Amino acid sequence: MASNSGIILGIESSCDETAAAVVRAGEQVLSNVVFSQIAIHQPYGGVVPELASREHLRAIVPVVRRALVDAGQSYQSIDAVAVTQGPGLAGALLVGISYAKALAFALDKPLIAVNHLEGHIHAVLLEERQHGNHLVNFPVIALVVSGGHTHLYLAEQRQETWSYRNVGRTRDDAAGEAFDKVAKLLGLGYPGGPIIDKLSKFGNSAAVKFASPQLKHPDRNDKSTKENGARFDFSYSGIKTAVLRYVETHNLQAEIENRRNHMGRINKPTIEDHRSACPQNILDLIASFQRTIVEDLIRKTLQACRNYNAATLFVTGGVAANNELRSRFELEARKEGIQVYFPSRSLSTDNAAMIAAAAYPKLIAQDFATMDFSAEPGLILK
Repeated sequence: MASNSGIILGIESSCDETAAAVVRAGEQVLSNVVFSQIAIHQPYGGVVPELASREHLRAIVPVVRRALVDAGQSYQSIDAVAVTQGPGLAGALLVGISYAKALAFALDKPLIAVNHLEGHIHAVLLEERQHGNHLVNFPVIALVVSGGHTHLYLAEQRQETWSYRNVGRTRDDAAGEAFDKVAKLLGLGYPGGPIIDKLSKFGNSAAVKFASPQLKHPDRNDKSTKENGARFDFSYSGIKTAVLRYVETHNLQAEIENRRNHMGRINKPTIEDHRSACPQNILDLIASFQRTIVEDLIRKTLQACRNYNAATLFVTGGVAANNELRSRFELEARKEGIQVYFPSRSLSTDNAAMIAAAAYPKLIAQDFATMDFSAEPGLILK
């Protein structure tokens, strides 16, 4: 049944944030609660799947309750329950899915399965609709760039629902993963992306000459290139290795270990703490590393826009919060005559409002999940 109010409770547990939100009609955010596990995973320098699942089990009930209270809603007043099916960590996904299934069954409410990547794309739509902008010019190229994903999609709208064709992806490390790994390598802590973003403004981005990431061979596992047109794939393992080589050739290991130990003794270090612990050559290295990744993301995304005659560009996902990425995309897209949109920073990282927003077209189309669906860690968006 399609509801007149379209009030959807969204649940997101694909990685290390337990999130719940209530969104009306895919555009009015009534609540958006996120419980972050950063402090749990920080000592390990990355997400530990077993710990993530355990923390989701602890947080899921109070987070959902808080989302309903903040929204002024009850379990009975919502029209549907939406939950992330994938991609993500299998154990983490199963916590959200199991709870959503039980809730939908007990309340006799429709259950909607949402692709996490589509959620990130709908975060942009949600942001624009909150500002009264309901017009999207197609075709749309969407860059979803985060710690786990670097994907380019050609998006089209078919009545209420959207369809997607992947026209680019990372062959190895995602962009956000490269940020986190380089930050860990340099003794900067976790999560590394925001730290690198803030420190990069103090360095000379032209100081270290990194080669632009290159793909020398086509992906033999991808059968879609000839069938569906040009692809614009990414690779960031090389730039990560180049930073490691720089550290080794400049004998920086001892200095990095000293910084790692120093930062480990500071409770909740500020960006000034990080800056004071970094000599200028490290700040230059950080700025040069970020510049190389940002330029590669922009170059290939705009090539895809030209190739597919895109009228609109969405840039979303956790890395979309990066200041240099935003400012450079706005500048370069404007030169191309392409309208570029970003979600707000709070909607860039994982959240449940984007899951509830992506579920609304499915509610209208009565595209409901059955109770036997399960988590799909490698779920493809199409």
